[in-house]
Amino acid sequence: MALYDNIGRGYAAHRRPDPRIAAAIRAALGDAASVVNVGAGSGSYEPEQTVLAVEPSEVMIRQRPSGAAPCVRATAESIPLGAESVDAAMAVLCVHHWPDFERGLREMTRVARKRVVLLTCVPDSPAFWLTRDYFPEIAAHDRTIFPTSENLAGMLTSVVGPTVIRPAPVPHDCVDGFLCAYWRRPERYLDAEVRGAMSSFARIDAGVGLARLGEDLASGWWAERNRDLLQLESMDLGYRLAICEVR
Repeated sequence: MALYDNIGRGYAAHRRPDPRIAAAIRAALGDAASVVNVGAGSGSYEPEQTVLAVEPSEVMIRQRPSGAAPCVRATAESIPLGAESVDAAMAVLCVHHWPDFERGLREMTRVARKRVVLLTCVPDSPAFWLTRDYFPEIAAHDRTIFPTSENLAGMLTSVVGPTVIRPAPVPHDCVDGFLCAYWRRPERYLDAEVRGAMSSFARIDAGVGLARLGEDLASGWWAERNRDLLQLESMDLGYRLAICEVR
């Protein structure tokens, strides 16, 4: 994957698994004793029962820790496993990068005996201050790459089987630096290394929005406009955990 070969070099340092999100993913996997992790990246959220990781970027593969599950350079659309060869297939915050989402889902369903688990995002959730006030082009692009809640549920049910989709709230001190992780720590978005681990910023010229954010933080305008957020422990920012039972 060309994008992550370019931006993924410091990925492991800023995209560490958050233990609360990890616990939700483990619970979603349920009794699965063998798992394939699709779009595995540097191995975040990979459970101990993973028997194979699938990742297209060599840069990401090189950041996997020693002792991690075996990893092959491949894509979601062509998983190098036989039919019904694992209990579960999982994918975390990566389906929006797949060239063919439905084909990737069909591959996950082909190899999984029991269930498919996805952590993804929906674009029809309430607006996030970062994209609403500073980077609307990110929100506009997300609407082209993420299915809406209704479309996601319909596709998963049709392709995989009975599906439950749950909100995955983002803790205020989330340690995984995905796009919305710093919703209560706005100054972190001014750090180029932090932004470098977010694919959304790789697609835009962020200069104008960053300058405005810096000014608003310095003047106190951001704190005034978003003061209600500072009392929250977690927030629903559109991340969804989908648990699909294979028919």
